[in-house]
Amino acid sequence: MREVVTIQVGQCGNQISWRFWDLVLREHVQHNRLGLFDDSMSSFFRNVDTRHADPLEIPVAGGQHPISALRARAVLVDTEEGVVSQILRGPLGDLFDRQQVLTDVSGAGNNWAHGSEVYGPQHREAFLECVRRAVGFCDSIQCFSLVHSMGGGTGSGLGSYLLSALEDEYPQVRRFATAAFPAADDDVITSPYNAVLAAHSLVQHADCVFPVDNAALIELVNRVERPQAGTEQRVGAITENGAGVRAAAGGRPVAPTHAFDAMNNLVAHMLANLTASVRFDGALNTNLPTPTLTPDPDPDPDPDPNPNPNPNPDPNPDPNPDPNPSPGPGPSPHLTLSLT
Repeated sequence: MREVVTIQVGQCGNQISWRFWDLVLREHVQHNRLGLFDDSMSSFFRNVDTRHADPLEIPVAGGQHPISALRARAVLVDTEEGVVSQILRGPLGDLFDRQQVLTDVSGAGNNWAHGSEVYGPQHREAFLECVRRAVGFCDSIQCFSLVHSMGGGTGSGLGSYLLSALEDEYPQVRRFATAAFPAADDDVITSPYNAVLAAHSLVQHADCVFPVDNAALIELVNRVERPQAGTEQRVGAITENGAGVRAAAGGRPVAPTHAFDAMNNLVAHMLANLTASVRFDGALNTNLPTPTLTPDPDPDPDPDPNPNPNPNPDPNPDPNPDPNPSPGPGPSPHLTLSLT
């Protein structure tokens, strides 16, 4: 088993993740007709017995046990209660472990410094306790997946701080970040500054970043919502959890509740596609961190098919070379050899 723990931070992170959990549940309904809890499903979910005050973990047992009740491997974090409370009261509320929820009441005021320097140290230990509980239910955790916004105070500031806290507490576990960057015409005046400050934390503490451009999302949504020439119908339904997916999955999608649902659904589909190789068995089944280990960071765009082993040959070679040459004076004191 290769579990992924999702950390959803701030209003944007929690709303995107809400759509993501709704989508992946319907995918598993479509493909898991027997209702059995297997290894692939355990990467993002736990199977629990809710007859106990603290629901008892039901082992995978080779995929032979039926699904009793699912709990998402997720930690919900926000500096105000509104969005998280809405999620917990909604149709997906039972999916989340209440002991893995961390909220405050006043918000970060769209201020990176408030989220990072005030709420971060204040809630560090409570956050890590939620993470320890989530990790404690994992047999072999493969990575953390942080979902947050770069423009708001909580997503950028507190998200930055929590990312560094995860590195301190779990240095061997990969950290993935899905970061929503603000558009140029964002109505929050501090969002460009928040994004710049949070970007430094991503560079320092994230192993892999999936950047999401709000301007591109708005353009995609407008393109989908705009009727095609010569027709009265709109294009594809991935922005609203469409009827085709609903009929195939045999369930009802969560109804849209706010203006950003279409944009959030696009990001949710991206995350679902990225994690499909982990959540389902098959020839392409692989660990999520694998892509971060394989790319060449600086590939040669035009390699020489016949490389010269001696690019600077001596035009007047010595016909009688010394068989025991004396060693040179050693490396220059200004030369630094790096093995990293």
